[in-house]
Amino acid sequence: MTHHHHKEQENYDKLYYTVGLLAGLFTGVVIDNGIILIVILGIFGLLFTGFFLQLLVKGRGDA
Repeated sequence: MTHHHHKEQENYDKLYYTVGLLAGLFTGVVIDNGIILIVILGIFGLLFTGFFLQLLVKGRGDA
């Protein structure tokens, strides 16, 4: 049972990382200061997603 629950959690992690990446890229497109800034903001979106998952989502338990 726990293995199945772990697999579901991985699916949600991929969703969170995808949303974080897209939000960062979208922010870079809106600012529109070049492709380098878009890539950097995409990376920051991924980093923020990792921070969000570690502190807020993982810490809440099964609630």
